[in-house]
Amino acid sequence: MRVLDGEGGALRFGGRYSGSSFSELLDVDYAHLRPDVSRLSERDWQTLSIPHGTTVLSFKYRDGVVMAGDRLATEGHRVASRDIQKVYATDGHSFVAIAGAAGPAIEMAKLLRVELEHYEKIEGEPLELEGKANKLSQMIRQNLPMAMQGMVVVPLFAGYDLRRHAGRLWKYDVTGGRYEETDFEATGSGGLYASESLKKAYEASLSRADSLRIAVQAITDAADEDRATGGVDLGRGIYPNISFATKPGIERASDAEIDQVYRDVMAQRRNGNGASR
Repeated sequence: MRVLDGEGGALRFGGRYSGSSFSELLDVDYAHLRPDVSRLSERDWQTLSIPHGTTVLSFKYRDGVVMAGDRLATEGHRVASRDIQKVYATDGHSFVAIAGAAGPAIEMAKLLRVELEHYEKIEGEPLELEGKANKLSQMIRQNLPMAMQGMVVVPLFAGYDLRRHAGRLWKYDVTGGRYEETDFEATGSGGLYASESLKKAYEASLSRADSLRIAVQAITDAADEDRATGGVDLGRGIYPNISFATKPGIERASDAEIDQVYRDVMAQRRNGNGASR
């Protein structure tokens, strides 16, 4: 693994830290690479414009677990980005969905992927799924000083547990507390509306096709009620990120699949059938 320092040069491993955690390696030997917000004044924070990711969701289904996120990022009432990515694969069987301050959230998702790769190379075997969820909890806890200044990161983490042969998912609070959910969860500004949509349609025995439909429906419902949530944008060809974690690995639903499901859902609603299954 090649890691670059702040000037683009390759880092040399051989410092004080000798464990298997990439985050701890940074803290001990390369602390200057961590973001430093201590120099920002109160006035800086008041005038700082921070893009925020909005609605993400996850739920279990028959073959594993689904994770989805809209593509809109906002700065107050302004659109910061229409096509931000909010679902990131962290390894071959797990993924994280970001909500909150977009910059720290994206950095955390990417750092978690490097963390898991580093652990596997050092230890010779991958970390257990629950260990991965715990590692993300530690990262969120480390972000608490920034969260106290308004840069809050509240992600969802999920994956397929190869030991238990089942999908599992976790939600987090701003202090790093993690809570495993038994069925579904949604967070972000439109999380309440997405949760209400999932509550009406969720079943543990859902097929992949039904799971995709329910995910599209929940994102659409959230976008209908929350102005900070982006739904399907047919005009620009922008679709939610929807991925599945199963025993074979991570699979991302194609834009063509989502497009067809969305059109079917909207056609049924126009015909007076609110239930899209």
